[in-house]
Amino acid sequence: MDINRFKAEVLPLKNKLFRFSIRFVRDEDLAKDVVQECMIKVWEKRDEMHLVLNIEAWCMQLVRNRSLDQLRSKHVKKTEVFEPAFDTRKERDTPHLVAERGDVMERIMKLMEELPDRQREVMHLRDIEGYTYKEIADTLDVDINLVKTNLFRARRKLKESLIKVDAYGI
Repeated sequence: MDINRFKAEVLPLKNKLFRFSIRFVRDEDLAKDVVQECMIKVWEKRDEMHLVLNIEAWCMQLVRNRSLDQLRSKHVKKTEVFEPAFDTRKERDTPHLVAERGDVMERIMKLMEELPDRQREVMHLRDIEGYTYKEIADTLDVDINLVKTNLFRARRKLKESLIKVDAYGI
């Protein structure tokens, strides 16, 4: 891999890798460090890149592993980060609707954090990043049926939790 191919194929992934990392580490600076370390690793392994079938999936796997390593480290302090991923405001929205939408998004983010790791990862990759089932399976190095099962369970749990809160206020 030469510098031009690196710029064309790897550098455009940095924002997606950052969003993926921040879901794990919950710290903007740490997520940036994780992505930078992974970019350096990709560059150092540039002579072996012809063996990699899907560079994006490989980079996502690097970021996932490094993010998890950071979480396991005793020196990482978890902080609350709320980043509204979807800004769906419209000019005609009332302040009440905007506040309600923000509350729902905050609830969804909190509920996603309560999901088991694999379900949260799959849901993030599919519903937020827009990956295909095959790409998720390659990224997480699991069977595609496991991806579908985890996504189904994650969505069902979120739906049940949201219905429970709306119906009973619990």
